[in-house]
Amino acid sequence: MLVGGETMKKKIYLLTGATGNLGSNICRALITRGETLRALVRNPGTESVHKEVEINAGDVLDVPSLERFFHVDEDADIYVIHCASVVTLDPNYNQTVHDVNITGTQNIIDLCSKHKVKKLVYISSTGVIPELPGNQAMVEVDHFNPDAVIGYYSKSKAAATQLVLDAVDKYDLDASIVFPTGIFGPYDYGFGLITSNIINILQGKIPCGVAGTFNCADVRDLAEGVVSCCSKGRKGEGYIMGNQTVTMQDLFDAVAEASGCKRVKLILPAGLAKFLAVMAETVSKLTGKSSILTRFTIYNLVRNNNFSSEKAVKELNYQFRPFSETIRDEVCWLHEEGLI
Repeated sequence: MLVGGETMKKKIYLLTGATGNLGSNICRALITRGETLRALVRNPGTESVHKEVEINAGDVLDVPSLERFFHVDEDADIYVIHCASVVTLDPNYNQTVHDVNITGTQNIIDLCSKHKVKKLVYISSTGVIPELPGNQAMVEVDHFNPDAVIGYYSKSKAAATQLVLDAVDKYDLDASIVFPTGIFGPYDYGFGLITSNIINILQGKIPCGVAGTFNCADVRDLAEGVVSCCSKGRKGEGYIMGNQTVTMQDLFDAVAEASGCKRVKLILPAGLAKFLAVMAETVSKLTGKSSILTRFTIYNLVRNNNFSSEKAVKELNYQFRPFSETIRDEVCWLHEEGLI
């Protein structure tokens, strides 16, 4: 293609984590724009991926499969979105989490350098940003220390994020980083924490909440922000993408309004919730059954969750819809899918 007398290269997007909630929404956003997209999928045929996406069988830990994934025509500019990761609510060390989140990211970085990609957008987490006291607004930082954050998922993502930043200097790699807060919204076939809680609320399985806050981004808004970062994100810069900080009562009220179910009104003080979490963990160890009520989940509610998306709004035109609108859309989706 000739533009202004110069040959314009074709563009191809390479996406890892395409079968997850965020990855599948990134697929939708790119396909809607008419972009060429190739997805790395561990088990092709077992997961639902948009029919217009080119599927490559592979794994971020399998370097030969990554070589095939990165092999494109010489006249194409490569844009890589590294979305694949293992998420865990267990705060303890996990070898699989380490391998996928850290080693897998290093493998992607190495291939990006080798194939001289045009852009790498790495999906990190706000969990890598050290918590500030009180309700101080937290913004992007430029160095990441696993020892400064809590929970092994956050530690692994902090280590991986620093690898990406180091590659900017080491390989002159044009990379930008996206820091999502929690992720929720329709089409969550993996049934993440918020989706699972909504289902449990609608089924009357959650009689009370905990005094605390959380910050979750609508997955559709986040996908649009990630795509925007591919073209507008500055080299070596990171962008927080979140929403308003809300309470458990806000969640209960929004679900009740969207569905007509009975509104949950009982909110437990954090201190009592922590005591109950210790008891629940003890029972879990004895029975071998996992419990959603743990000291780590309580920590994530009582910690400072005030993350500022101002930089992404200004530089990437990141936009986020009201929390209640996402809850309404997700309740409608759950009904349409026959899940509630």
